[in-house]
Amino acid sequence: MKIVILGTAYPYRGGLAAFNERLAREFMAEGHEVEILTFTMQYPSFLFPGKTQYSDEPAPADLHITRVMNSVNPFSWIKVGRTIKKMNCDLLVIKFWIPLMAPCLGTIARIAKNKHMKIVSVLDNVIPHEKRPLDKLLVRYFVKSIDRFVAMSDSVLSDLRLFDKNKPAVLCQHPLYDNFGARLSREEARQRLSIPQDQTVLLFFGFIRDYKGLDLLMQAYADSRIDKQKVRLVVAGEFYNNKDKYLSLEQELGLTGLIDWRTEFIPDSKVAQYFSAADLIVQPYKSATQSGVTQIAYHFEKPMLVTHVGGLAEIVPDGKVGYVTEVDAGQVADAIVDFCKRQDGDCFLQGIREEKRKYTWRRMTEAISND
Repeated sequence: MKIVILGTAYPYRGGLAAFNERLAREFMAEGHEVEILTFTMQYPSFLFPGKTQYSDEPAPADLHITRVMNSVNPFSWIKVGRTIKKMNCDLLVIKFWIPLMAPCLGTIARIAKNKHMKIVSVLDNVIPHEKRPLDKLLVRYFVKSIDRFVAMSDSVLSDLRLFDKNKPAVLCQHPLYDNFGARLSREEARQRLSIPQDQTVLLFFGFIRDYKGLDLLMQAYADSRIDKQKVRLVVAGEFYNNKDKYLSLEQELGLTGLIDWRTEFIPDSKVAQYFSAADLIVQPYKSATQSGVTQIAYHFEKPMLVTHVGGLAEIVPDGKVGYVTEVDAGQVADAIVDFCKRQDGDCFLQGIREEKRKYTWRRMTEAISND
């Protein structure tokens, strides 16, 4: 097939770009012709909460990526829609993650549509974590432009059915992020990151947004049962919300100097170091659909602690690959204490290796391309 993927890709950074680029590689490995059309401007700078939207990594040499789309310029949408229509492709794949992008992506899909081409959307979210006025109107506009959907959690599939009850939709959970290289030894990774070798390392990874529950983790880490000399909390990711809130909480909880803040954007080239250095990946989210962080943890074969929200519990079986708790600092602390008491640091390894077999990119490409 001739396939166009419409969405975030290099030179933009982060999980959306990583997903689309890895998906393109899987389709190419199956023998398809693939082109990614990405943004000339993704977010206006005043709407972007981080320091930069752009990667400083080298451009991927194996992918055909063209920057053509301005998310706020309707004339760009018309041009891109017409371009795709002329490309005479068999499949248009659109990653959808936020209602703000609905006018751009939905308009392009409408203009590009023809009888020959199928338009499929892979849904990160339908209803966003951080709600805004007009969300439902915008989502409805986008949904009407799509032929088929692939939802990456049951909760997203349920949300989709609030807007469309009839269009074909399937569940295919987020594949492994296996594009960050091989696992390093714990000793080598910690040496590179200047993390002590003799501590149990808890890793909170990714953009810091309020819904991800870092405040809950900090409250749990302050529990008197946790020996801060033996347990190290590493927070690796850029602040997207309320930096002062977390620094004030650190002081209130008596944790000043005890949290290892690595609050810059973590480039792809360093992801392996952080996950290889960690003992337990902690995601105490207050709301969620699915998370790419869990699939990085699976790739590096690390146990996880997640909260029972959205689709997280679907992919992290409690007691097999880690812990599932309620959204409660006390329960998060209980799980951390239990993990630290275990003598075997690889106690979940067998379960992780069994579960990770489910999350292949071939399953995702089949879900997208099969009618």
